[in-house]
Amino acid sequence: MYDFLIAPFIEFGFMQRALMGSLMLSIGACPVGVFLMLRRMSLTGDAMAHAILPGAAAGFLLYGLQIVPMTIGGLIAGAIVALGAGAVSRFTVQKEDASMAAFYLISLAAGVLIVSLRGSSVDLMHVLFGTVLALNNDALTLIAMITGTTLLTLAIFWRALVAECLDPLFLRSVSHLGTPVHFIFLGLVVLNLVGGFQALGTLLSVGLMMLPAAAARFWTTRVEPMCALAILIGFASCVAGLLLSYHASLPSGPAIILSAGAVYLCSIVFGTRGVFNTRTRHHRHRTA
Repeated sequence: MYDFLIAPFIEFGFMQRALMGSLMLSIGACPVGVFLMLRRMSLTGDAMAHAILPGAAAGFLLYGLQIVPMTIGGLIAGAIVALGAGAVSRFTVQKEDASMAAFYLISLAAGVLIVSLRGSSVDLMHVLFGTVLALNNDALTLIAMITGTTLLTLAIFWRALVAECLDPLFLRSVSHLGTPVHFIFLGLVVLNLVGGFQALGTLLSVGLMMLPAAAARFWTTRVEPMCALAILIGFASCVAGLLLSYHASLPSGPAIILSAGAVYLCSIVFGTRGVFNTRTRHHRHRTA
């Protein structure tokens, strides 16, 4: 049991850095995923994950696989797409979901094209799917800063974020925080996706944000326990995925996301608000 569960994280520095980075990502990204889900913006997270690709690719084209240029490029691209999609939906007849889809498709194609201009297929795979086992100290520092910023922002705007999930019109009627909080929250989404793409790539970083949150939804209805449970599920998924990757020689990023997906599927069936317990309560109610 020691050799299977503990030894890989004790004996190898790359496993320690991968575990530390993925756990820090879970602390910041999973609560953001809970608010995305409660605001019915889950697919927006996926669109924003694609949106950061051209900026990260531009940083790669100019400076290679260096974390600072790729991070700055990803932040700029994500901000442009978020603001552009919002402006189109605000000033034209097109709804936000359609404008977001259009912008993210353009961004995805542009990012793949930019990487292909200079890099190889290996570089493209690195940008799209990440290399959590190759995290260095600079990447860990960046992830730690993003996680700290996320937690501080959530603590400051917690009540406003919860109120906007429940009734955004009420929040805007009683406070001037409605619109600013919306854009601050979108900034947190972009920030955590930029942190996540170093480990999981632009295509999979949203998985660690959304799957633990979606799984936690089947166990509780309160926001605070839901965020805490999502973080715990994220932790378990990261540990299980890294161990599966190590022992079975599988890609680490997909292994982490598939582990989170397995927890999600189990939660659908066995969660306190899942299929099994819901049908059991319904049957007892009918026979009572």
